[in-house]
Amino acid sequence: MKEYELTALIHPDLEMNLEPAIDKVRMVVHEAGGKITKEDSWGKKKLAYQIKGQDFAIYQYFEVELPADAPLKISGVLNITDEVIRYLLVKKDEKVAPKANSEEEE
Repeated sequence: MKEYELTALIHPDLEMNLEPAIDKVRMVVHEAGGKITKEDSWGKKKLAYQIKGQDFAIYQYFEVELPADAPLKISGVLNITDEVIRYLLVKKDEKVAPKANSEEEE
């Protein structure tokens, strides 16, 4: 299993009842055989440009471990999910983690 970072931009109209939309993203990851290792809510932010007619979005960040075929499955589902207006799924850079450890030792 490889480590990935998933950032999902949730539709701003769901701000008052955000948990079902986040649960849907979690379910997509788990159904693809993945495991969420870290999760962080970055809150509602103004977008640099409109996405699907929206000026704002709620940012939700996940660190996930996924099998080889899972990114394609997750992309296919998130592309048609109404609650998610945009997402970014990238492989975690393995070179960054050792650098953080070496700074602590100094």
